[in-house]
Amino acid sequence: MTIAAEPLAPAVLALARAAGTAIMAIYDTAFEARTKADRSPVTDADEAAEALIVAGLQRLAPGIPVVAEESVARHGPPQIGNGPFWLVDPLDGTREFVSRNGDFTVNIALVGEDRRLLLGVVLAPACDSGVAWLGLPSGARRFAGAADTDGVVIRARRMPPGGATVLVSRNHRDPETDGWLKTQTVAAEVTAGSSLKFCRIAEGQADLYPRFASIKEWDTAAGQAVLEAAGGAVVTWEGAPLTYGKPGFRNPGFLARGLA
Repeated sequence: MTIAAEPLAPAVLALARAAGTAIMAIYDTAFEARTKADRSPVTDADEAAEALIVAGLQRLAPGIPVVAEESVARHGPPQIGNGPFWLVDPLDGTREFVSRNGDFTVNIALVGEDRRLLLGVVLAPACDSGVAWLGLPSGARRFAGAADTDGVVIRARRMPPGGATVLVSRNHRDPETDGWLKTQTVAAEVTAGSSLKFCRIAEGQADLYPRFASIKEWDTAAGQAVLEAAGGAVVTWEGAPLTYGKPGFRNPGFLARGLA
């Protein structure tokens, strides 16, 4: 089954915004975090957002499988076959959500038959009244908030002569990252959570995001789609493109970067 991503973009963006509204309604309450079997946290916000997104995607594109984090945790992954499929992280950065620091996102991505990304939407519901990023083969755009229906074109930048602005994970920093940083010309080091790191590179605010530990595909797909649409790239440490639909839906470590 082939699918055109461009016509789906407005509806997917609207779904992400609706999920963001559901998340923020819970964010403003005395919610509790629970622990999943993999020892990661989950909240009512994760589950409410996912139910809304999955139902919306099934209405929007019947027959295309949806691989979503919380349903995979409960029931295992669906069969995706050889066709396109959705990857959904309804609340990327649950630890950030629990900490109430704002660095969490809604991630929705569409993967094509060739296991490359066709579409990605990242929404930051706690940032600037719900800023969102959209990545398509035609390019990447940033939307200032729910009332912004047009967005502005964004483009990754080339490495500045004075060195790279490097984004590092707030919760997943490791000795490999520290060792790699010592080999680079670093102008600034910025700590950030969730898929916001991909989007900051896509809009030219940063240059590199190194990740050495493995990570689930739904954590990276939407952000990678935005970054690639903005001219950047995400590659494994061996230099191979990061593709999707792998066993266990798990990615190896990678380097996300701006323009070469």
